[in-house]
Amino acid sequence: MIPAVADPDLVKRFHAAMVEIFHEAKRQVGYNATYFLRMVTDLGGLAAARRLLHSPTVSDGFTALWERGRLDLSVEALVLQEHFRGLFTEQDLERARERLAEYGYRPRSTDA
Repeated sequence: MIPAVADPDLVKRFHAAMVEIFHEAKRQVGYNATYFLRMVTDLGGLAAARRLLHSPTVSDGFTALWERGRLDLSVEALVLQEHFRGLFTEQDLERARERLAEYGYRPRSTDA
């Protein structure tokens, strides 16, 4: 079940945050996630995040960020940020937590 989104501004902020993690990954670790950016542009940040979370396997981008030691720039880490959690189901949040844990990433205490 998809949560009702009461605040369209939160959806806009999440979309902007999705675009920002693209730019941060490119700037900080040289990862140019063009497929990810196209997905965010075409679907919107929220729908793109849900699609990635519902995939049975981690994305190539997730793997690339893990290889660079920067899972903090992953969609999974972003959805666990306290101010964005209300946009996702508990199942979505649990999937994000499990994926990050499987790859050895522990979100900050204000996340997850």
